Amino acid sequence: MHTSIFILLIPCLISAQEWNSLDNQKIDGYRGIWFELNQKYGHGDKYSGGLGTYTAKHIPLAIYAPAVDKTFFVYGGTTGRDQRHLLCMIGEYDHKAHLVSRPTVVYDKLGVDDPHDNPTLMIDDDGYIWVFVSGRGNLRKGIKLRSNEPYDINAFSQVCSEVFAYPQIWNTKNGFFHFFTKYTGVRELYFETSSDGYTWTEDAMLAGIKESPVKKSGHYQVSSHFNDGAIIGTFFNRHRDGHPDTRTDLYYLQTRDFGRTWEDIHQKPVCLPLTDVDIPQRIIDYQSMNRNVYMKDMGFDHKGNPVCLYITSGGHEPGPENLPYQWKVTHWDGTDWKSHDICESDHNYDMGSLFVGDSSWKVVGPTGTGPQPWGTGGEIAIWSSENKGRDWVKLRDVTMKSKLNHCYVRRPLNARAPFCFFWASGHAHEFSISELYFGDLNGDVWKLPYVMKEDYEKPEKIEF
Repeated sequence: MHTSIFILLIPCLISAQEWNSLDNQKIDGYRGIWFELNQKYGHGDKYSGGLGTYTAKHIPLAIYAPAVDKTFFVYGGTTGRDQRHLLCMIGEYDHKAHLVSRPTVVYDKLGVDDPHDNPTLMIDDDGYIWVFVSGRGNLRKGIKLRSNEPYDINAFSQVCSEVFAYPQIWNTKNGFFHFFTKYTGVRELYFETSSDGYTWTEDAMLAGIKESPVKKSGHYQVSSHFNDGAIIGTFFNRHRDGHPDTRTDLYYLQTRDFGRTWEDIHQKPVCLPLTDVDIPQRIIDYQSMNRNVYMKDMGFDHKGNPVCLYITSGGHEPGPENLPYQWKVTHWDGTDWKSHDICESDHNYDMGSLFVGDSSWKVVGPTGTGPQPWGTGGEIAIWSSENKGRDWVKLRDVTMKSKLNHCYVRRPLNARAPFCFFWASGHAHEFSISELYFGDLNGDVWKLPYVMKEDYEKPEKIEF
């Protein structure tokens, strides 16, 4: 049975808020936020370090705009070398001039130091840049903002404030599609759509699986779209007992009509929200294998078949007890789901990005042990598969003999060299500065200026 969803359109109303003086101000350099969760174990915090490009569920963080030959990117920044005050920042890289601008504070989090509130972005058909600042729980609402001018990062205006976390925002041929999370005692998945960014459909629940009539699970997801929104898909996991430390299993859903109806990979209609554990949309039962599942990225091959990148491990605590931390891809080959191992690393939150090409697939991430072992991030490498994920080889090491771990390698939408991926560095076990880098698939790396004297400066070529 097809699911009919939302006729009602809800205006997005601006909340009463006095803007801080740092909003729409330029900052004299690229300084990432450092964060620790303060869940300590024998081998360190559950995750901590340079988390300016955190989380994997904030998608996308960068977009290449061919109309102006620039890559626009957002990140969680801060006010200075010794600060942990979160600023939601945006910068731009000019491909022709090989220059980066001074970054702009899109939204000052007013003392919050948590990169769960990091921003994502989207560019509409007229070139206006939209930034969605994540909320956290139900205490800090999400914020939607739009640039005052097309392809311009100098000033943004707030559109509205709503309850949403982990925003994943896509501009498609049918309009804007927004996946997000709500905290309802657990983390449940929702979506909304809009034709203009100002008026949105009513929030619709995608997944709220229950282990019993009274016991909710919870979910994290990654999403993408194919052929300008002809297919919009999402992979997600399930949190046993409602706790993210027990995340497991792998599910997949898609829509081919902009969210009006949903289906599984066989194009069989699905009623929303999903509420049962053991359903055809669960493509791998990792609970029976006692494996945790950490979502990283997803994409589509040239035929519109979905591909998911994730890590499995023995549990949430960092350290050798939960080895192996196995990087994996699962994809639909047109007939069956196929899963293959890529490599191993040393932490659940070693986050990388997936590049699905016509003939070659690549994964870029901190798969090598860094200077702070058993901590978030490590040394970055590029892995490649020439047979649709079945076999993988390491093409090259991107970073080596680093002083700080490299964290959360992110892929821009429509990525163009040399800004093919970007990330932040930071000490995995103690407070440190955090610098931002970008690189290309040849393994070349540039560091964004930590301190800037001019409005536009060249990034520094780094030789590891």
